[in-house]
Parts: sequence; structure tokens; C-alpha cells
Amino acid sequence: MTATPDTPEAPRRPRWNRARARALPPWSLLAAGALAGGLLGGGYGLARPPAYSASAYVVAVPTEKSDPASALGFAQAYGRVATQVAVLGDAQVWAGVPVRTLRENVQTATSPDAPMVSITATSARADLAADMANAVARALTRHAEDARGTTHVELELFARAVKPAEPSSAPPAVTGLVGASAGGLLGGLVLLVRPRRPQVETGRPAAVPGPALAADTHGRL
Repeated sequence: MTATPDTPEAPRRPRWNRARARALPPWSLLAAGALAGGLLGGGYGLARPPAYSASAYVVAVPTEKSDPASALGFAQAYGRVATQVAVLGDAQVWAGVPVRTLRENVQTATSPDAPMVSITATSARADLAADMANAVARALTRHAEDARGTTHVELELFARAVKPAEPSSAPPAVTGLVGASAGGLLGGLVLLVRPRRPQVETGRPAAVPGPALAADTHGRL
């Protein structure tokens, strides 16, 4: 008589785990997602180096042969030219960084109501952020000076960039809150798509037709 091999118990564990997961309360997925997201967001905020931002401002001034409307239009144009190689090539000499660094970390913004261009630089060093913003502003004003005979508009430095005292990047507390919100949202989505529990039948006996209903049915037949 041959001995039957023992049945392994490993396949039973996934079933037990699935059953246990289904038995968890719905709020546990939300809590677990929020906790995991908060830890990841806070860790990212601690591991990421702080970033500092500094802004310089230049204003377009019309000459005797121009008007304020032309100055406003050229301010919009100079806002787009400020991040081009023609301007950044001169700015890299005063900033002491390559053109690629300026192109990736300098942004400009203009206003539809005022002939002003804001130049914002971001860096891991507060002093370098101010130097880059001032270097681009200086290069842009010199570029506008060379074209003043054609545009009849000149750029003047309105405000220099100063060394920022505090970083502009979000602190770990804020990144942790953002991560917790995203984790809670992900947990809610998992809660919506997870399979529902099968409803257990109560085992109530089927209703037996009464004598009157049975007689009526028999008479119709």
C-alpha cells in the first residue's frame, strides 16, 4: 500500500490573507495610505536640499521718439529674450556659471499692464541666486541699450536682487502633508475598486403556499 504524500499547506495562506484583508475596516486603507504618503513626503522634504530664489526687476522706458504703449510692447519682447543665448552668454561672465545653468534656473515674467520684466533665479545657494538674477538683468539692459536706436526704448534697472534670507522650497512639513493627502486619495481609490464581500444568505425557508392559493391554482388547471 503506497503512502499518500502530505498535502502542502502553502496554498492555503493566500486564501487566508485575502480573507483577512477583506475583513479589515474600510478606514484602514485610508489611514495606511495617508501614513505611507506622509512618511514618503516628509522624507523627500528632508532629503532634498533647500532652494533659494531671488528676483531682479527692469523697466522699459520710452525715449522722445516713442510712447508708453511701445515701451509696454517691448517689455513683453524683452521678457522672452532674457532667457535666450544672446543674453545668457553675457550673463554667464558676471554670474560665474555656465549658460546651461542659467537657462535651467532663471525664469522671467512680464505684466500686461506695466512695462516691467521680473527676472527670478533659483539656486541651492542664496548668494548665487541673487548673483544670477542680477547678471541676467545687467546683460538684458546692455542688450536693450545696443538696440535703442532701433526700438527707441531703453531698459533701466528698477530693483536689484538681494540675497534671500529663507529658502523658497517647501519645508518637510508641507511635503509631508501633500504626501499624506496623495496617499489618502490613493487609499480611497483602492477602496473603491477592491472586491466587495459576498453577502451571506440567512437561510430563511421558502414560503409555502397556503391551502386557498393551492386550491385556486388547482382549479385553474
